[in-house]
Amino acid sequence: MAEDHKILLGGTDGIQVEMLAKMGNRHGMISGATGSGKTVSLQVLAEGYSRLGVPVFMADVKGDLSGLAAAGKPHEKIDERLRTIGIDDYQQRGYPVVFWDLFGKAGHPLRTTISELGPLLLANQLELNDTQEGVLYACFRIADDDGLLLLDLKDLRSMLSWMGENTKELRGEYGNISPASIAAIQRDLLVLEEQGAEHFFGEPALKLEDIMMADFSGNGVINILDVTRLVSFSPRLYGTFLLWLLSELFEQLPEVGDPDRPKMVFFFDEAHLLFDRASQPLIDKIEQVVRLIRSKGVGVYFISQSPLDVPDEVLGQLGLKIQHVLRAFTPKDRKAIKAVAGNFRPNPDIDTETAITELGIGEALVSTLDEKGTPSRVERILIRPPESRMGPLDETERTERVSRSPMRGRYDEPIDRESAYELLKKRAEQQKEAAEKAAKEAEEVKAREAQEKAERPKGRRRQSVVEAFAKSTARAIGSQIGRRIVRGILGGMLGGR
Repeated sequence: MAEDHKILLGGTDGIQVEMLAKMGNRHGMISGATGSGKTVSLQVLAEGYSRLGVPVFMADVKGDLSGLAAAGKPHEKIDERLRTIGIDDYQQRGYPVVFWDLFGKAGHPLRTTISELGPLLLANQLELNDTQEGVLYACFRIADDDGLLLLDLKDLRSMLSWMGENTKELRGEYGNISPASIAAIQRDLLVLEEQGAEHFFGEPALKLEDIMMADFSGNGVINILDVTRLVSFSPRLYGTFLLWLLSELFEQLPEVGDPDRPKMVFFFDEAHLLFDRASQPLIDKIEQVVRLIRSKGVGVYFISQSPLDVPDEVLGQLGLKIQHVLRAFTPKDRKAIKAVAGNFRPNPDIDTETAITELGIGEALVSTLDEKGTPSRVERILIRPPESRMGPLDETERTERVSRSPMRGRYDEPIDRESAYELLKKRAEQQKEAAEKAAKEAEEVKAREAQEKAERPKGRRRQSVVEAFAKSTARAIGSQIGRRIVRGILGGMLGGR
């Protein structure tokens, strides 16, 4: 295999450990205690993929990955490590970087719509129970059936309110829709909005091709999502967003089999946030996506303090393992270390369990996959120095790079097109106008009836003696006696007896 299809991870004492780029879509794990060097390992991998023309997407949790955009600075310790590992083609340089930020402060705004997120991820984000989750699924279904777009939070709130007002009409087709469940979801949405989610849901939504680019030199663009504020306010929203993005890649990208390098790689820092309190259906979904997305040419790398932060169903799908030092302060820690050591293929020259607790900063136990996809024996190495800066850009440097970004102006201004909120509002206004028109017509009818009544003659005239006699006579005609009286009168008038 050509040299440019490998990524040098590090080495020591004449041993160099390289990762085959064709195995990049078999995923990986970077783990270790705080301050052990995980960020440097992440930086080295991102640089390696960028040099191969592979676009990268990563979340910057601590705010120190922006240095990938600037060249590193010479240092005697870097020179010493280069000699130890045996690297002779090292050059300090920056890499093409696009900055993103859900809040639009430290980079371009990054959004998706409620419909694209879907009810499964949203229900997990809101921590709904089974009944509430069923109502949420019904909400999405009704919106689809009625052609109502759910783009942002006000669309979803309007849809839920409309469902609450029409539960009797909806029950026959969509089942029982509990007003209590609707109220609970609405309260959770208010909390989500207070955490800043209104910046995330809306349009223009992110287009995947905009994070899958290369620069004019053929280097893959490294997309850095600043989540320092998001993790503080809403760590679950952070995890929900990354899972959505991974699902979108899985659903939209074509099958590519096993390419000579990935089409894209993802780095999920603070991986435990993806799985904390996640429902089993969601974990099953993540495991399925991680297992199948390799056929789309996408590599997924989790970064966390311990591999045990990742469920076994997912951990078993990870080929590359980079393990930095772990501390053994408690019996629980020692048990975890033993379990972590068991994930490596043994090397007779290394006591893996002991080595995990003895590793220095920037040192790691590493296992890669060979040509056949078989895990290599674990090796203890020094991670190579990054070519980019180890540390963040200052505010001026970041602002300057954002202003020159190819994404400038594409996502900066939000768009609020006609969707569920506007259509339901228009429908309510039309119903109100119809009700007002009907009420007005009813008032007009009532007024006409009152007018007609007022125009009728008031009271009764006293009957004259002749009129009273005539009426009495007419009533008497109907009886036998009456007929005799009339005949008698008529006979007298005509000269009879």
